[in-house]
Amino acid sequence: MKPIILILFMVFGLGCGSKTGTPHPHIPPSPMLVEGRYNVGILIMDGVYNTELTAPMDIFQHTVYREGIKAMNVFLVAKDMDIVTSFEGMRILPDYCYLDENHPDIDILVVPSAEHHLDTDLEDESLIAWVAKTGATAEYVTSHCDGAFVLAKAGLLDNVASTTFPSDIPKYRETFPHLDVRQDVMFVHDEKFITSAGGAKSFDGALYLCEHLYGKEIAQSLAGGLVIDWDVDKVKHTVVVK
Repeated sequence: MKPIILILFMVFGLGCGSKTGTPHPHIPPSPMLVEGRYNVGILIMDGVYNTELTAPMDIFQHTVYREGIKAMNVFLVAKDMDIVTSFEGMRILPDYCYLDENHPDIDILVVPSAEHHLDTDLEDESLIAWVAKTGATAEYVTSHCDGAFVLAKAGLLDNVASTTFPSDIPKYRETFPHLDVRQDVMFVHDEKFITSAGGAKSFDGALYLCEHLYGKEIAQSLAGGLVIDWDVDKVKHTVVVK
C-alpha cells in the first residue's frame, strides 16, 4: 500500500490582519458612518497615551449629540487589526487598518502622542508615509503632545508654526531645526494644523477646533457636557494669520 502524502496549505492574512497573520477573533464590525459628517481618524499604536487619545475622542464624539451642526464620525486607525495597548495599559481595538488603506476618507486626522514618537516610530516608513499622505488631503490635522514629531517627520509642518509637549521642545527643535516652534502655549493653529502641548490640554486643542468649526456656543456646550470650564480667551495659544 502506497503511503498517502497529505499536504496542508496554511493561508495567513496579509495587510490588515493581526500581527500573527489572522484577524483578531474579537474585532467587532467597523462603526457605522453617517453621511454628511466629518470623518475623524485617530491614529493609535502600542504605547499611545490615554489622555492624548481619549480627550479628542470624547470631545469630537459628543458632536453627534448637538443639533444643527455637521457632526463627526470618529474612528480609530492602526497599522493592523490587533489589540493596541496604551502606555497606561488600556487595551484598545482599532476600527480600521492603514496598511491596506481600507479606512474611509479622513477629513480630520488626529495624531495623539505615543511612547516611541521621539525614536523608533519616526523610523517606521509605512507609518510616516501614511501620515504624510493622509495629512496632505485632510481638511484639518491635529496632534497632541509628541504627536507633533510624527507630523514633522512626515513633512507636514515645514511651513507652519507648531508646538509640542513643553519639556520636549528642546528635543523637537534639535530634531527639526528648520521648524517654526512656539513654546509657552497650550496649542498653535496655523493653516489647517493644530498642534497641542498634550496632557489635559489635549481637551483645549480639541475644543478649539470645535469652536473654529461650530462657534463658541457649541464648544461651550461640548465642554459643559464634560464638566470643563471652557473659554478660549483664557487659554494661552497662538493663531497664525496669513
